[in-house]
Amino acid sequence: MLTEWHGSYLDGRTAARHRATIRLMPDGLEITTDAGTTLRWPYEEVRQTQGFYAGEQVRLERGGETPEALLIGSVGFLTALHRAAPTLTGHFHDPRRRRLRVQLTLLAAVAVVGITAALYLWGIPGLAGLVAARVPVSWEERLGQGVVEHLAPPARQCTDPARLGAINEIVATLTAPLPDPRYRFRVMVVNLPAVNAFAAPGGYVVIFRGLLERTQTAEELAGVLAHELQHILQRHATRALLQHASTGILLTALAGDATGAVTYGLESARTLGALRYSRRNEEEADVEGLRMLLAAGVDPAGMLTFFEVLQKQGGETPGVLAYLSTHPSTAGRIDTLKAMAAQSMGKGVKLLPDRDWRDITQICSPTGH
Repeated sequence: MLTEWHGSYLDGRTAARHRATIRLMPDGLEITTDAGTTLRWPYEEVRQTQGFYAGEQVRLERGGETPEALLIGSVGFLTALHRAAPTLTGHFHDPRRRRLRVQLTLLAAVAVVGITAALYLWGIPGLAGLVAARVPVSWEERLGQGVVEHLAPPARQCTDPARLGAINEIVATLTAPLPDPRYRFRVMVVNLPAVNAFAAPGGYVVIFRGLLERTQTAEELAGVLAHELQHILQRHATRALLQHASTGILLTALAGDATGAVTYGLESARTLGALRYSRRNEEEADVEGLRMLLAAGVDPAGMLTFFEVLQKQGGETPGVLAYLSTHPSTAGRIDTLKAMAAQSMGKGVKLLPDRDWRDITQICSPTGH
């Protein structure tokens, strides 16, 4: 083990550095400068002020306001110091502990990542679900209104009263059996070619022209509407938006502060525009949507047929991907719905029997604005 080291000595009175040889003695440091001066520093009078981290020069000081100082470049000096006088040098940093410090730092970093991931995967969704179940309907309505103002502005809506009235008649049929509708459902048709539809919190359903034009019967649109209405009734959209919201928005939602909903409107619109519901949410909307059709006496075959057509055309027709990307329909889910609806196929009442469905789908034509 080395007991003699080279470094620099500063006398605390001038800025000059003096080359020095430092010897490790049983009771202290013996310092010999290049000028031949020899100094003795008892260990109990020496303090370490630098050299706690890898690559950092070791600095030892002795004295008051303008202390003497030693600078040693090798971290091995500290290890040798502890070995030379183990009972007297406990207040100096021991480099052998650096590996443990690194391991503890890495462990702490992993713990932080784990806690953050747990909050993201379980904590925040759990809190969002808790808040969503308790927010007032009025708060959801204001939130949904803000979303619709950005994603379905009045200038893009198709508002022919007769055709829109026919679509609302379908909604009224679907919601009539509900014991407590809770929401005032509003359907808007947007003049965009994408095959898409989405539900916004508070009772809003937005249908794109491209999807409406692709339906062949009122029953097919009823299947889409039932699915979207269930996203609202199960508060899937509200929960998903709150999951992406700040803590402040969560608290204002729980308090029912309508200003918070308005403030969050634009952010909600962006989130909802890119939202993909979880598989569990989609399955729940499927199953409860089909039950809604059955409870209203509507033949569920239209829902199944339309979803199957979209699924088959998804790879060939780019516009269809808009709906499938946000409402993925798998063969397994469709089979589940078929099994549920098997006893009721073809037994439902016909929706809008006195209306030309192809005419209703032209609500966004030049004569349908």
